[in-house]
Amino acid sequence: MKVLVIGNGGREHALCWHLAEHSSAVEVFCAPGSDAIAEHAQPVPIKVDDVQSLADFATDLHIDLTIVGPELPLSLGIVDEFRSRELTIFGPSRDAAQLESSKVFAKEFMLRHDIPTAGFDVAHDINDLENILERFSFPVALKADGLAAGKGVILCADRADALEAGKTFFEERRFGTSGDRVVVEEFLQGEEVSFIALCDGKRLLPMATSKDYKRIRDDDQGPNTGGMGAHSPSGIVEPDAAREVFERVLMPTVEGMKAEGCPFVGFLYAGLMMTAAGPKVLEFNTRLGDPEAQPLLMRLENDLASLLSAGAKGDFGVDRLTFRREVAACVVLAAEGYPGSATTGVPIEGLDEARSGDGVEIFHAGTRRNAESSEFEVAGGRVLSVCATGASLRDALRSAYQAADRIRWPGRQMRTDIGRRVIEQDHEAHSGVINLPRDLGQGTP
Repeated sequence: MKVLVIGNGGREHALCWHLAEHSSAVEVFCAPGSDAIAEHAQPVPIKVDDVQSLADFATDLHIDLTIVGPELPLSLGIVDEFRSRELTIFGPSRDAAQLESSKVFAKEFMLRHDIPTAGFDVAHDINDLENILERFSFPVALKADGLAAGKGVILCADRADALEAGKTFFEERRFGTSGDRVVVEEFLQGEEVSFIALCDGKRLLPMATSKDYKRIRDDDQGPNTGGMGAHSPSGIVEPDAAREVFERVLMPTVEGMKAEGCPFVGFLYAGLMMTAAGPKVLEFNTRLGDPEAQPLLMRLENDLASLLSAGAKGDFGVDRLTFRREVAACVVLAAEGYPGSATTGVPIEGLDEARSGDGVEIFHAGTRRNAESSEFEVAGGRVLSVCATGASLRDALRSAYQAADRIRWPGRQMRTDIGRRVIEQDHEAHSGVINLPRDLGQGTP
């Protein structure tokens, strides 16, 4: 089987690693790929937004399955183009991908289908925002409607903060057209957790639970990022709560998309706040999360190529996924300046030493090989995902941090508190594997 993975980040590195290591009879290509991904897949020099060229490549090489990593090509309709050529691709159509590409669409969809989420309104300019803020208590969250690489959310402590944030959307245009509309959202209290499931259009296969850490600094301080660490299981979701999420959030989403004429195929990701009133949706993603994908794929035992190929054709053919009992943890190393303008071109030291630890895998996101020295150097904001497995979250994090400490470059950023609250609250017992009753998650034939 020939498999094409689209993307070049840590998530795509993990996907190529899993396909190469755990799937049988697979030849893996990655577009555009990276110097590090080349260890597991053949790089293809086509950008993720060049949908026509990607489809031409898949046609010419008779690719059997394409897996879409990032959100941008989904929002551009890559799945529609591939399907029009009768190419097998796992991901949602352009219309279904609006769950992620438009926060306004997602919020209004949730209202239509009674899916729990925070109260909200939509501002179209700064004057609109001023009027809307009169109806909210603080703090509030302001969110760019369109794609913003995980950085389009600003938490505002008071009205002055909110108006200043509004200027970044409407006047400074920091997020471009993605900020033409801004969701003003009620601030939710609780623990944030990620739920990701595979969907074939009508049925769901839940992945194990996971938790990511969005803020740049310890204790959830500083601006939002694409993610500074993650672990699976989440450590904070019990089986009953997981069932509630599927009953109240994921299944209504699948049924609602189907009812609205755009059945959902792909990875369905719900970022949730577990509040005192139950789970509430913070955001939907229509692809694997990054960095959640990295620990999840380290635990997944299924043959991913066969599974996703079957799902793309409308029926997974299995009732559930299989995960290792071991815990997996991920610590992200970021460049100086991230999540703003990152300092690049800096040599990275200690990679070979870090990879020598038992159960350690390092997935590259923002790196490249220096043309002269052939050594890796910093080439983006989030640079590396240092991952490890262990019998407990404490063990997995110990190994991940020991490996991360061996990797050095000037200005390197790393959170030191990934998983700390989960360990302190002694919430490590459950494996996070969600085995739903057969009547839940199977949709309608």
